[in-house]
Amino acid sequence: MTEKKSSSAKTTEDKEKKENLSPKYSSGVKREKIKMPASPAGRPEIRPGMLIRVHEKIKELDTKGKSKERVQVFEGLVIARHGGNEIGATFTVRKVATGGVGVEKIYPLALPNILKIEILKEHKVRRAKLYYLRGKYKKKLKEIKD
Repeated sequence: MTEKKSSSAKTTEDKEKKENLSPKYSSGVKREKIKMPASPAGRPEIRPGMLIRVHEKIKELDTKGKSKERVQVFEGLVIARHGGNEIGATFTVRKVATGGVGVEKIYPLALPNILKIEILKEHKVRRAKLYYLRGKYKKKLKEIKD
């Protein structure tokens, strides 16, 4: 005959199986996310609503096939920031190019190709993600005066 196990006995057995099978539970130590310092490499704290200028080092090939480095500047409004202070944190910069075409670039915060980030203006915003600026939003953002 088969014996019926009580529900409390099943749950303790399930917990023991999880501890034995999963390396996450076997060590008894919780995994922690690796965090970066507040501003890596002396970079300013970047928040949504800031008008910034990003200087990025780019490698190109000449007509002769030689690699050539130059600095490309991208100026726009920070509309989002993801990842907090982790290593993989990113920020999204948007600008309106010629012809009224919107261009967005997503930069990792710890990207070694970024030479410097200049903060030009800071706007007062009440949202963490400014995706509503992608549409036909007509109002201007309020500047924070120093």
